[in-house]
Amino acid sequence: MGASISSSPDVPRWERVTMKEAGWWQAGEGVRTGPRSCSFGDVQMFSLVPYVVNVTAVNPLGAASALLPFLLENIIKPDPPEDLRVSPIPGETKKLLLEWSPPGSWPFPEYFPLKYRIRYAREEDSVTKTIGPYEQTSYTLTGVQPGTLHHIQVAAKDFTDSGEFSAWSLPAWGKPWTEP
Repeated sequence: MGASISSSPDVPRWERVTMKEAGWWQAGEGVRTGPRSCSFGDVQMFSLVPYVVNVTAVNPLGAASALLPFLLENIIKPDPPEDLRVSPIPGETKKLLLEWSPPGSWPFPEYFPLKYRIRYAREEDSVTKTIGPYEQTSYTLTGVQPGTLHHIQVAAKDFTDSGEFSAWSLPAWGKPWTEP
């Protein structure tokens, strides 16, 4: 790790990011994906040795580098689940059926499954309840208050417990079945 350099917007800065595995520097540099992020292709899950990212920043005041080792499976974070649906179950006044899809960006969910947490609250209640994880993409929520609108969200994580949970899905709302 080197000395830090100024991050003042008045001082121009050039950055270079490279990555290596098992002592070999990968050809090329990371592709910039945002002001403070980049992406690398051709990386392998379950590598026995950590990858090392070398970040070098240069400006007229000097240069600084940082070496950041990591195992790819430790930084996995799926996108949130999609298409969350909340439905009443006919005849069940204290149950809601929840259904959702894995994130579209998650490759091969049948081979690399996810597990899910569910967060819910009654409409007028600011206290949420979190349950799970569950391995399926549907769940029957029981013990909900009859006739009350419930706010529900779902988050995903790699099934092997690698990495961290996704952000919460877009919210969905639903009320349990009521007699006509």
